[in-house]
Amino acid sequence: MRHIINLQVENQSGVLARIAGLFSARGFNIESLSVGKMDSEAASHMTLVVRGDDWIIEQVIKQLNKLIDVYRVTDVTSTDFVGRELVLVKVYCPPAKRGDISQLVQIFRAKVVDISNRSMTLELTGNEPKIEAFLETLQPFGIQEIARTGSIAMVRDSNGKM
Repeated sequence: MRHIINLQVENQSGVLARIAGLFSARGFNIESLSVGKMDSEAASHMTLVVRGDDWIIEQVIKQLNKLIDVYRVTDVTSTDFVGRELVLVKVYCPPAKRGDISQLVQIFRAKVVDISNRSMTLELTGNEPKIEAFLETLQPFGIQEIARTGSIAMVRDSNGKM
């Protein structure tokens, strides 16, 4: 099963290496990893996507909690959360195909971020199924390059009010 784990960590050099080393030493695989500083310069927010059964995830969380640089570890998978990814896709697109691709951009609420004589670069933000559907729909046009972030996630407020 795919788990999304959020961490709050100390914002200093070596923290990412220690976390990656923990996974490597125990044979756990990180499917995706995103890191960004929080509102304070002292802490960073990290989102890890890890596949494994409940026992493996429990071990991962226990080991992460032992690291001195880690302030908090939360498996958000079974909570109500908002998760997003970002993808940039360069597709083959001569002028005759621009209308077709522009329709797909509108349907998926993507953006055109660059255009040349032979290609278009598109940006899309969404959950993993939306990103996968977008990429699958673009396949017939000829995908030239893909750059994709890992997941980021945030637990929803418990009262559900905005």
